[in-house]
Amino acid sequence: MNYKKITPYLIAILGFVIVALAYFSPVLDGKKLYQSDIAQYRGMAKEIKDFRSENHEEPYWTDAAFGGMPAYQISAYYPYDFIKKVDTLIRFLPRPADYLVLYFFSFFVLLLVLKVDWKLAVLGALAYGFSTYLIIIIGVGHNAKAHAIGYMPFVLAGALLLFNKKYFLGFVLTTLATALEIVAGHIQMTYYLFFMLVFMGMFYLIKAVKNKQIIPFLQSSGVLLVSGLLAIAMNANHLLPTQEYAKESTRGTSELSINPDGTPKETKSGLSKDYITEYSYGILETFNLFIPRLMGGGNAEYLGTDSHTYHFLKDKIGAEQARDFAKHAPTYWGNQPIVAAPAYIGAVLIFLFVMSFFLLKSTTKKWLLASIVFALLLSWGKNLSFLTDFFIDYVPLYNKFRAVSSIQVIMEIAIPVLAVLALQKFFFDDKITLKQKESALKKALYISGGIALFFMLLGGSWFAFEGGNDGYYDKMIPDFSKALILDRKSLLFKDSLRSFLLVMVTATGLWMFLKEKIKLYPALAILTFVLLFDGIGVAKRYVNANDFKSSAKVEKPFKATAADQAIRKDKGHYRVANFTRNPMNDASTSYFHNSIGGYHAAKPRRYQELFDYQIAKNNIEVLNMLNTKYLILGNDKGEVQVQENPDSYGNAWFVNTIKWVKSADEAMLALDSIHKNTAVLDETYKNSIPKTIWMVDSTASIKLKDYKPNKITYQSTSHIPQLALFSEMYYPYGWKAFVDGKEFEILRANYVLRALLLPEGTHKIVFKFEPEVVQKGARISLLSYLFFIVLVVLGGFLMYKKVKRSN
Repeated sequence: MNYKKITPYLIAILGFVIVALAYFSPVLDGKKLYQSDIAQYRGMAKEIKDFRSENHEEPYWTDAAFGGMPAYQISAYYPYDFIKKVDTLIRFLPRPADYLVLYFFSFFVLLLVLKVDWKLAVLGALAYGFSTYLIIIIGVGHNAKAHAIGYMPFVLAGALLLFNKKYFLGFVLTTLATALEIVAGHIQMTYYLFFMLVFMGMFYLIKAVKNKQIIPFLQSSGVLLVSGLLAIAMNANHLLPTQEYAKESTRGTSELSINPDGTPKETKSGLSKDYITEYSYGILETFNLFIPRLMGGGNAEYLGTDSHTYHFLKDKIGAEQARDFAKHAPTYWGNQPIVAAPAYIGAVLIFLFVMSFFLLKSTTKKWLLASIVFALLLSWGKNLSFLTDFFIDYVPLYNKFRAVSSIQVIMEIAIPVLAVLALQKFFFDDKITLKQKESALKKALYISGGIALFFMLLGGSWFAFEGGNDGYYDKMIPDFSKALILDRKSLLFKDSLRSFLLVMVTATGLWMFLKEKIKLYPALAILTFVLLFDGIGVAKRYVNANDFKSSAKVEKPFKATAADQAIRKDKGHYRVANFTRNPMNDASTSYFHNSIGGYHAAKPRRYQELFDYQIAKNNIEVLNMLNTKYLILGNDKGEVQVQENPDSYGNAWFVNTIKWVKSADEAMLALDSIHKNTAVLDETYKNSIPKTIWMVDSTASIKLKDYKPNKITYQSTSHIPQLALFSEMYYPYGWKAFVDGKEFEILRANYVLRALLLPEGTHKIVFKFEPEVVQKGARISLLSYLFFIVLVVLGGFLMYKKVKRSN
């Protein structure tokens, strides 16, 4: 092995580790980053993890949220999950430093595959990793998204190797990288990556046609397809359960044809257009890729005591409260509901990206530019409705994902790649004349510097700077918005000036190199400084040491309130409705109790509909049938109170009246007047129910004997056949019911509940969650790993023979 040759790469990797640990230095003291979404995740996963720890098995189900749901998209370990173990080895650093190193390393590999000098590859990787968007998604806890983005450059690198006829290495890298990308568990990011691969393939096809190289292109495409399919198969243990659940989630097709208000409903698979496009990137907002706080930054910007907001509020509410408010001021004035931070890529990177227009002519430039334009247009969402509507209506899977602005991740990758490729040409390509380089430098300076100057000098008078919530603040304190607007103008000016100066410093350094005033290494030193100053400077505004807390506080994000403590004295099995929060976006209750709510991006569809059509309308009988024994309520004084619900139906009960319905609409409407002795059943069950069901056995009883998330045991006694309803969620896959060891059909009743027709006598009833899809996926995964190993060994052997023959 040539150690001298690999030393720079080992030093680069060590450098990435050091930089990541330096940026997230509190992890060295054992602290952890507090992430709001991860706190919610801990609430959702609490019951699952406790069961796993106590029983050393996977429940694959939790009763702690939404009345009960599969654990596949919350916390689940699967058999033969070898690629997950590889992922764990790669991300060996404490979180979130592991994600930052993954950003660095994967982008570094992509640039090396593009034949970028290793020194520029290091520089580019650092600049890419400190993109504000990539840092803020870690800050707010979008770990799966960060995780998936981290592997995207690896996949692109593998595909590029294949299109450049490096079949063996390309196959191995593409298969492993794609498998790692999928196991990260953010299908939306993987979906966007697919678009990049499509553009790459399109432009390599055009090149192949021009050069009459169709056969090699088809070979590369074939290997790429096999790699992708194999990576998918390796992840069958993850994907098949997810696919199964997706049909029953809010991402699936609703059976309802009416809205909660009774008006006709558009029945289409996927999410609604309003929900999909709620987070649409503003067209003007595009420029915050270059000027971070052009639109005010985020919803909670630090302004400090020299701001207009502080001085205005100081006279109204006092200095202390004014100071606190100025630490989290609502300066964002775009149209998105919530923005934690701008999607700032970097003034220096944008400047270099513009320079790439004039220095690059390669196929790589074409497919990356096409990807950028495509992503930008779709990120505008409802601001470019004709294109967005077309994709929602006609492009497969596009309507399964919300927050269309997330497609900006394509730009977050493609723009830095082009920026670094421009530097590669500028520093190392002697085929480009000095005059051409100088011309490219000037044009990039005029364009990017001109944009910064425009916003710096004229931006304050061209825009209204009015935020969507300004009226609310003015109601609280008259004329408050005027102070906010002055601060928004100030932020625009300051950051426009900042971007302009960074462009000027960068351009000056490159010009000095071009004129041989400085050598390569001083020029690279200047670039390194401005790129890190630029990226880290903005990233630190949103994620810094202040966001780290003690490990104990992060691991246990919720503290039991007096209400929680009072309820937990009851050791029975029941549900809690916490109306001091939005139940459907709250996992803190699930941390302590079995909640009627929860926090999830893909909620159980029928349960979401039950909430929207019934619980949101204060239908207490629906809460009763969910075994909601306790309600947490607030009063006019802001106090939290616990109210016990004596009318809760309990864990199970018998009914003697059936309301037959023909559709989901009828079933939902029937719940408007539901009572404990009535079951709402679909007519498809009519032949299963005896006509004597109306008879009443006053001595009949059914009780819960033992509860586990994946196994629930009851005992029933009756002198006649009885229809029993259970306050557990009906799920068509995995759950099996056994009466004295004999399997019985589980019926769906009351739109979301389970029901069983029980014979007379005393019986032991057991519900077991034994999802066949998990075992099926595990078998496919295992076979796929074996097939991959065989292919790698065979390919390695053939390569060895080829090298041996050539020698």
